[in-house]
Amino acid sequence: MNEQKSNDPLHGKTLEYIVRFLYAEYGWEELGNKIKINCFTSNPSAQSSLKFLRKTPWARKKVEDLYIEVVKNVTG
Repeated sequence: MNEQKSNDPLHGKTLEYIVRFLYAEYGWEELGNKIKINCFTSNPSAQSSLKFLRKTPWARKKVEDLYIEVVKNVTG
């Protein structure tokens, strides 16, 4: 079988995985500095952030873009 590997860094990654990855990388305070949205700055948690991001496409895009940037920097 010929399996193709996706070059998309988001392929197979859930929003929950991405939020938890970024939290582990930066913590809530730094994450809130990088992406200025209340779910990261005002009483942040993974669950409240996921709830907001699932309903807010522009914010989700910012989170996904930051994840891609971090992954590209790590993998070169």
